[in-house]
Amino acid sequence: MALSRSARLAALATATASLCLIAASPAPSPGSAGIGDPYFPQLGNGGFDALHYGLDIAYDPGSGRLDGRTTLTARATQNLSSFDLDLQKLDVTSVEVNGRRARFTRSGDEMRITPGDALRKGRTFTAEVVYGGVPQALSGPIVFGSDYGWMKTSDGVFVACEPNAASTWFPSSDHPSDKATFDITLKAPEGLTGVSNGRLVSTRTQGASTVAHWRESKPMATYLATASIGKFDVRTGRTPGGTPIYVAIDPVLAHSNAVDVYAVTAEATDYWSKLFGPYPFEETGAVVDDMPQAGFSLETQSKPSYSAVRDESTIVHELAHQWFGDSVSVKQWKDIWLNEGFATYAQWLWAEHRGTRSAHDAFLAGYNSRPGTSSFWQTEVADPQRDTMFASAVYQRGAMTLQALRERIGDKAFFRLLPAWAKAHRYGNADTAQFTALAEKISGQHLGDLFDKWLYTTGRPALDQ
Repeated sequence: MALSRSARLAALATATASLCLIAASPAPSPGSAGIGDPYFPQLGNGGFDALHYGLDIAYDPGSGRLDGRTTLTARATQNLSSFDLDLQKLDVTSVEVNGRRARFTRSGDEMRITPGDALRKGRTFTAEVVYGGVPQALSGPIVFGSDYGWMKTSDGVFVACEPNAASTWFPSSDHPSDKATFDITLKAPEGLTGVSNGRLVSTRTQGASTVAHWRESKPMATYLATASIGKFDVRTGRTPGGTPIYVAIDPVLAHSNAVDVYAVTAEATDYWSKLFGPYPFEETGAVVDDMPQAGFSLETQSKPSYSAVRDESTIVHELAHQWFGDSVSVKQWKDIWLNEGFATYAQWLWAEHRGTRSAHDAFLAGYNSRPGTSSFWQTEVADPQRDTMFASAVYQRGAMTLQALRERIGDKAFFRLLPAWAKAHRYGNADTAQFTALAEKISGQHLGDLFDKWLYTTGRPALDQ
């Protein structure tokens, strides 16, 4: 087919314009090694937005070895010549980007991947990493002095990764501001159960192993991903309100009379749904393991993880996190009071609901039990610092802030604010300034002085008369 002279000129003009566009586009450059969170500058990664993780994990409890294949689907947010993933200590066998072998280097907990071709801004790509080794739990002052992350148990593993331990068992953009959906497949010796986030898609036998495929279809922060494996008694059903529920309890703990985990989980899920808005995930539940070395619980998305049978108040705390922390996640770790202060206040609301103590009385009890000289009052709740990000003041003074707010703006506005906050940032991220702005909008009041006194100032605040 021959082109006319005018058609040839038009084609030439189009090609010239395209060349100009390409020339004007920024040259490919490496994505940053971290997102710049002041507490964990190297966590998370720049240059792309994580969309989905496909995790295929095989675990041998005898040797403690994990063999994994992680497939990340992401969208480039700049023209990328290379990009980083967070991975701690495990050995990498191979990396592919868009199905083609890619080069990689390791430096500390960073893995830099260089694909054969640059990745264009706005394009979706996949990165597949094959890796393995014996994951190591993290330790230090951050999580109450406890080990955390991938923790070996007598019959498997207990996985609770807040704030920075997801990358101890899979390569990731390990920061809550980069949420993604997940498919998690767990392969373990026959007789053991693998429990993860979301809904159980399938279970099958493969030789002498059992393979469980879980799917979390709602965006999730990496630290909320779990892969707990062991012997569990499993009970499933629906809450009275209709939410599917899955509770797995280590049989060693099955006869504990501390609390009926299934019943409290069902009741609290439905009650919080009335107070905070619709339950944000497809399933609720719990994983209760015999892990005394951990000594803590974590709000792993859709089914909190408990290192023992905990009391009713702990269960309602972790379930409140499904709204405050899991669905609405922090933009930076310094805003952690938006998770812990809210979940602690939920414990006060639960006591109020039960008729055992009002939130006002809980507030006064906490306030009056700590003199002005107590170190408790020296934590700046809005920026508690990395090693003390889970200090008791973040929980208790955070909850006091909410009670002070409730008493300032009144119950009508306050109980409009909680579900409005959960709805406004559902499946996303938010910070303290945004909460302050929404509280002022709903109440019609200027509240800067209140938040300044309770969140940004050290010392024991004077009570309003």
